Amino acid sequence: MSTETTPTLPYRYPRVLSIAGSDSGGGAGIQADLKTISALGCYGMTAITALTAQNTLGVRAIHAVPPDMLREQIEAVVQDIGVDAVKIGMLHAPEIVITVAIAIERYALPHVVLDPVMVATSGAVLIEHSARAVLVQDLFARAAVVTPNLDEAALLVGRSLRSEADIEAAASELLAMGARAVLLKGGHLAGEAVSDLLVLASGERIWMRAPRIHTPNTHGTGCTLSSAIACGLAQGQDLVSAVESARSYIRGALQHGAQVRTGQGSGPLNHGYAPLPMHLQGGPGHR
Repeated sequence: MSTETTPTLPYRYPRVLSIAGSDSGGGAGIQADLKTISALGCYGMTAITALTAQNTLGVRAIHAVPPDMLREQIEAVVQDIGVDAVKIGMLHAPEIVITVAIAIERYALPHVVLDPVMVATSGAVLIEHSARAVLVQDLFARAAVVTPNLDEAALLVGRSLRSEADIEAAASELLAMGARAVLLKGGHLAGEAVSDLLVLASGERIWMRAPRIHTPNTHGTGCTLSSAIACGLAQGQDLVSAVESARSYIRGALQHGAQVRTGQGSGPLNHGYAPLPMHLQGGPGHR
């Protein structure tokens, strides 16, 4: 009988689990998440919620992954590798939302970043109407931060958002719905500046502004930003720092991809414009 045991090694990578849909075009969803996680020096893992047939022009078809298979994916990762942060993307149906909520609770998954993916860049609706209320009820309070864009926030609060005052009011409403913190992204507002609002559980409001980057390649921007925030949290940053560093990364990815043509529609970002080496955590004497 072998008496060999697995050696105890001193280091590990920051581990980020993406629970999201697959984008066959590679620009958004699981594919964008893994590119982002790798570029920021973390170890990426996935639990796929749905397969989509899509490209830069739009979504052609969605094939749901059964809830039991989603649960098995999450359990396989958590029980063996472990998780330091979670990014949640496309959850198209109520039973999928519930499966994820149960897993977060059962395994006490930390640093959950919830990107309530509801509308694709092309305008395609990616969530069943019945899943919206379940998303709010079961996941808002379990997430460290919720990161809707204007269209998604408008669906959640039931009205259009056309100004910074609208954004402030909507963010307060999302907190009242149970969110612990909200990053409401204002990129869809007109103007030469992009203004995002981070509202913390304390009620503190932090406006983050930057000049608009003019580019036709914005597919997967929300997926990329939420994954980048999860990476920062996995590496030990506080929420404000994680959001600031994620915004810096995404601006670089937009800028370095602005002159590239990929497909005939809204192309992807340049996720690999400045990749970082894999970050190491732990080491001798680390507890």
